[in-house]
Amino acid sequence: MKKMGKKVLVVDDEKLIVKGIRFSLEQDGMEVDCAYDGEEAIEYAKANEYDIILLDVMLPKFTGFEVCQQVREFSNVPIVMLTAKGDDMDKILGLEYGADDYITKPFNILEVKARIKAILRRGTAKEDSEQKQDVMEAGDMKLDCDGRRLYIAEEEINLTAKEFDVLELLVMNPNKVYSREKLLNLIWGEDYPGDVRTVDVHIRRLREKIEKNPSEPKYVHTKWGVGYYFQV
Repeated sequence: MKKMGKKVLVVDDEKLIVKGIRFSLEQDGMEVDCAYDGEEAIEYAKANEYDIILLDVMLPKFTGFEVCQQVREFSNVPIVMLTAKGDDMDKILGLEYGADDYITKPFNILEVKARIKAILRRGTAKEDSEQKQDVMEAGDMKLDCDGRRLYIAEEEINLTAKEFDVLELLVMNPNKVYSREKLLNLIWGEDYPGDVRTVDVHIRRLREKIEKNPSEPKYVHTKWGVGYYFQV
């Protein structure tokens, strides 16, 4: 039976920040684990199933990016990077390593909670939706929407939560061209503070995983000057 309270892992070496986030999330009925360095974070992520991970970039032992990369080898749990730098490259780098979202420090705890709830809501909406087909097949691609798994030529391909969301939307609407702005709004939400480069990063990562030759895609195509679409 699925637990009612969401389980969150908070990773930051600044103990006061962790304490504040933990207290606030527990007030909302969430179960919170805390880690204070990269190595501990990876151990927690391997030993538990979390609904979301808040992950600081600057950590002892392993950086947040390294933690994110290692977690992505065994889990698609949504990861929100906490970065003290406002530099766009740091944010894009976080997404390159498989993060789903980022929040720049200093942050308001209400912003953190709102972002967490938005991500969890999207996950719940997917779980609750019964209107979607359980399994979509196109060529040698099989998309298990219910189990959120992708298979190509019977081999399972490990996607992040956002990569799966993007692919699912495109597969369910073949030949429909989505602009980068439209994809950003549909997948990340209209209140998402990032820009359309986020979409480009995810499309590139997606192609690297699903295409034999990413520069000549078989599934996810570009309509130059317009956007992206799915076609086999």
